[in-house]
Amino acid sequence: MKNKGIRLVVIFGAISIVGIILFQVYWVQRVYTIKEKQLVQSINSALYNVAEKIATYNNTPLQNENPVYQQSKYYYIVNVNSMIDPSILDHFLKTEFEFRNLRIDYEYAIYDCDSDIMRYTGSFMPSQDTAVFMKTEFAKCEDCIYYFGINFPKIDSYLVGDMNIWIVFSAILLSAIIFISIAIFVILRQKRLSEIQKDFINNMTHEFKTPISTISISADVISNPKIVNDPQRLSNYAAIIKDQNNRLESQVEKVLQFANIDKKDLKLNIEEIDLHEIILNVTENFIVNLEKRNGNLIYELDAMPSFIFADKFHLTNIIYNLLDNAVKYSLENPEIVIRTSEKNSEIVFSIKDNGIGIKKEHLKKLFDKFYRVPTGNIHNVKGFGIGLNYVKSIVKAHDWKIHVESEPEKGTIFTINIRNKIKGK
Repeated sequence: MKNKGIRLVVIFGAISIVGIILFQVYWVQRVYTIKEKQLVQSINSALYNVAEKIATYNNTPLQNENPVYQQSKYYYIVNVNSMIDPSILDHFLKTEFEFRNLRIDYEYAIYDCDSDIMRYTGSFMPSQDTAVFMKTEFAKCEDCIYYFGINFPKIDSYLVGDMNIWIVFSAILLSAIIFISIAIFVILRQKRLSEIQKDFINNMTHEFKTPISTISISADVISNPKIVNDPQRLSNYAAIIKDQNNRLESQVEKVLQFANIDKKDLKLNIEEIDLHEIILNVTENFIVNLEKRNGNLIYELDAMPSFIFADKFHLTNIIYNLLDNAVKYSLENPEIVIRTSEKNSEIVFSIKDNGIGIKKEHLKKLFDKFYRVPTGNIHNVKGFGIGLNYVKSIVKAHDWKIHVESEPEKGTIFTINIRNKIKGK
């Protein structure tokens, strides 16, 4: 499937998932609202019957058609217009709520005319969890004389508990959506890796094909018996074969290094080495190439001392890869600055170039496996996209830090903070 088709499938899939979630949320809220209304109706009916029973017990009429006043979601006042016996009230409340199968926690208080306060009288706790009670200050009713207040501190949890089946189905749906989303993410990631690996194989084939073809042509020329009469030409073609063979060895070495890291088979041989000495040894291989392009290599090696604990082989490869990138991605008259300095207990090592630079959107992916920054019309830049990934892996293995700063047309700076320097050397 083409990328456009996959993108459309992902977009429609995402819209569908969002729609399903919103639809489920809507119905859960709707069910909650319906159950809340049903509970309010049941509570109002139960309290009305309690008021009627108390009035009947006291042989007094109810003044109002509806003596139940809902003050808030949790709090009700019931005006009975006659004296209230706490034990009778407790009995009527329990009987009425049990009849309606309302096993909900509540606490209640009776208005005391003499002291003009609401006296906390009792509670009913099917959940047996007294710690969660709010011990509300029961509000008074200014227009009532004989009344009681009743508070339901657990209405929300009661309603949620009454929606167990909806919660279970919602959890199952949410789990399914999460697994589907993860599956889509994994599929897209695998597709991207497949495309990257395909590009890697194509790059590797191209990188190997050119030196092999050159060696083949040179070998054909050398195999001609007449070339013996032209020693200079023979020497040139021999040099070409050697140069292309070295190039092949270098490419194979890069692939092998990357393969070892990818298999988690990396073992560092930590030893005491001179960072400046390693830098000078590596840069000897680039000076001639820079001079041919009217370039310049500037050393600012100010870190003293410059001795560190590191793997010499891998550190050499780090410097080589960074320097090779600096040279490859520079245009005319390349200028490369290699700098070392001290910061607290670290050595800060950096390589700066004046090359084409890197756009901000590519910086986050720069150290990813097989990733290559698009170079526009620059066709002479070749590689596998594994060099910087290798650098990042080695830096991490040493417990160092690496970061990159870059702007298009202004060059790039790679900086490594080396922690394990040797003091006083």
